[in-house]
Amino acid sequence: MATLPSLPSRDDMLRMARGTSDITGQLLDTAGNITRIAINTLDPRDGSGAEAIRVLRETTAGLAEASASPQAQEAFYRVVDTLTRLGTSGAPLAVHPVSAPAQALLTVLGDSLLPVLDAVEPAVEEFAAALGDLVEAASPLLPAAAGVAAGLLLALTPLIRAAADVLADSSPELRRVAEALKAALAPLLPFQVALAQRAATAGVNVIRAALPPLADLTEAAAATTKVAGPVLVAGEELLVSALEHLQPTLLAATSRAGRVARATAVRVTAAVAPTAEGAVVVGVSTA
Repeated sequence: MATLPSLPSRDDMLRMARGTSDITGQLLDTAGNITRIAINTLDPRDGSGAEAIRVLRETTAGLAEASASPQAQEAFYRVVDTLTRLGTSGAPLAVHPVSAPAQALLTVLGDSLLPVLDAVEPAVEEFAAALGDLVEAASPLLPAAAGVAAGLLLALTPLIRAAADVLADSSPELRRVAEALKAALAPLLPFQVALAQRAATAGVNVIRAALPPLADLTEAAAATTKVAGPVLVAGEELLVSALEHLQPTLLAATSRAGRVARATAVRVTAAVAPTAEGAVVVGVSTA
């Protein structure tokens, strides 16, 4: 007689319900943000709706024209062929015996990481907000950075193509190198495994022996930090006060350096710029 499968526990049900509610809330927040962006983009009151539709039409026409070229069609075919090969080669892994331990490992990792993710969620949200503010503030620099990145990519493209051509022409030599490395390293692998096991055992023993002194040292450091807390706070206040007092001086020095740099640039430009032929300089003086 077949046994009935065990029902999930109350903790499992609460965890699944919490995960489902979190995912649902995130999906609703994302949908609300997308709706708000679409409304702000297509709002006819500020005149941006017609402009956005025009840009969208031009972009769609450009994409259609680009995708109709033979090069784009060949690239699409290659992408589809690559995805098909990946699916064909990866499908047997789903029924392979190693998939069951891997799934169990992923489940254990997920259960262990849930409290960690819950603990770091506020910090991650604050960091993401601060990073967004930083990116928004640095937005004037993004075009220059994109231009530099494009230039670097264009400069590296010939090197990559040359390396690919060299490797393609040297495939027999590469096979010989691979076979030689395989023949040289294959006898060493059992010894490496044995050494790794011995190193792991020694490392575990060292960690077990070092954990009690480390705990004592941490407790002592925490007690020292607690006692020296007022001194550290006073030192930080002195440092901040010194920076506040130095701020006007630093601003004045920076402004003076900027004026000197601008004056130097004007003089260098005037000295380097060619003088027009036949130019007549007229000086007017008031009596």
